Amino acid sequence: MWFQQGLSFLPIALVIWTAAAFTFSYIIAVTLHHVDPALPYISDTGTVAPEKCVFGAMLNIAALLCLATIYVRYKQVHALNPEENLIIKLNKAGLVLGILSCLGASLVANFQKTALFVVHVSGSVLTFGMGIFYMFVQTILSYLMQPKIHGKQVFWIRLLLLVW
Repeated sequence: MWFQQGLSFLPIALVIWTAAAFTFSYIIAVTLHHVDPALPYISDTGTVAPEKCVFGAMLNIAALLCLATIYVRYKQVHALNPEENLIIKLNKAGLVLGILSCLGASLVANFQKTALFVVHVSGSVLTFGMGIFYMFVQTILSYLMQPKIHGKQVFWIRLLLLVW
């Protein structure tokens, strides 16, 4: 599958980059005494300049990495199951849910809760709500693709992550 060549770094880069975005904005916010160091909300660490600029830029890049990861997964499932109707429909639904989740992350990045609270919260709902549904669809796809494409362990790992 030509589109997967060398793209296995995407999910790893997504996790590392997103964690770095939260960590850097937290460190800047605590250092400048903009938040209490004892477990502030993630959004609180990206509310005041300069940490809001770092948080926004890094979270936008994370949304792009997430979008790329979701698209590669969509193409992977499509290539492995080109003729199975249920899998094709679920795969398209997963792509739409994933895109909406990424859009939500970008809204959170660009609209601080102190500036436009409704947009910020709507972005959060999109990110986490659609993200959970995306994970659910991917779990079902993993179930439907076993044992032909992969073993049961992939399904069980996805189910564990979904429930966790």
